[in-house]
Amino acid sequence: MKIALAQLTSGIDPARNAAILVDAVEQAAQGGAAMLFTPEMSGLVDQDRERASAVLRSEDDDVVLAAVRGAAAAHRIWVHLGSLAVRGEDGRLANRAFVIDDTGVVRARYDKLHLFDVDLPTGERWRESAAYAPGQGAVVVDTPVGKLGPSICYDLRFPDLYRALSDAGATVLAVPAAFTRPTGTAHWHVLLRARAIEAAAYVVAAAQTGEHEDGRATYGHSLVIDPWGEIILDMGESASVGFAEIDPARIADVRARIPVLAHRRAIPAVETGNPTG
Repeated sequence: MKIALAQLTSGIDPARNAAILVDAVEQAAQGGAAMLFTPEMSGLVDQDRERASAVLRSEDDDVVLAAVRGAAAAHRIWVHLGSLAVRGEDGRLANRAFVIDDTGVVRARYDKLHLFDVDLPTGERWRESAAYAPGQGAVVVDTPVGKLGPSICYDLRFPDLYRALSDAGATVLAVPAAFTRPTGTAHWHVLLRARAIEAAAYVVAAAQTGEHEDGRATYGHSLVIDPWGEIILDMGESASVGFAEIDPARIADVRARIPVLAHRRAIPAVETGNPTG
């Protein structure tokens, strides 16, 4: 089963980003992919929250979501829209992923569980929780490439989420991201390979890349990793559409050789008392 990944350098104009995504959907379909995966914040990358606030909309009014749904239906291809910033009913934002089928119907939504609040040595400061509400749970959805477990960027550092997804039957783990260059260089490849090995599942990680209009720089290196931990696609740093093959037989083979899912156990915490004697 062929999949496609769109590695993007998204900017501050949702309409322009939507046009780029529509073109990526067409490229993916023409290349024979059953499903396209896009990065986190595919519709808008803008760290100026006042400027971004002027263009962010509810899900029903989001121009990027509407454009991608239309393109998916027109080209008869599924799309994992890595995430969009959308307004919730309470006015707070959600960092939300969408799984869209080949008729343009949204089959599943996932809101990012773990929010990135950190001060980096580079001087960059991130406070996602200042604007975004966290998600409330994991999601698994049937797709043409298998049972898909969505996650988003910083979620990658929390293996319990991926255990929950694989326990629920996920065979493909999606990790759309906008990793910074320092953290990407240090941790991107090793964390993604670890998640694939632990779950004996494919990992598909579409990423933002390059220098963005808002001054941000992202790492790129969109990856597809097989259940043995082997990298079968690394897209480097160029904005482009790439392709890879997912083989369900590979999942079965790896899980038969090392049946980690069957051997998982619940491990209670043990509190030790004060030493005696």
